[in-house]
Amino acid sequence: MSDLNDLNPLDNKPKTERPHRASARSVEFRPIEVSVQDGNVNRALSMLKRKMAAEGIYKELRKRRFFEKPSEERKRRNREAERRRKKAARAARERA
Repeated sequence: MSDLNDLNPLDNKPKTERPHRASARSVEFRPIEVSVQDGNVNRALSMLKRKMAAEGIYKELRKRRFFEKPSEERKRRNREAERRRKKAARAARERA
């Protein structure tokens, strides 16, 4: 007979473990790599900057520079969503 602690009182079935969510610390990141060809460091640096911008690293750094209250974050996200909606509506009008 199973232990009483393992039973769910509502359905008398043994408890199952919830799936483990990956925490922010356990996420593995892939490094951004650029190769220097023919000793051209300036070109490699500009490629690195382009890749970082495409990944959104600069935007993330700006965002994390100061603490943002949850209410401010909600307002910012709503503003950004509204801006995207207006842009999509403008593009739809221009296509029609």
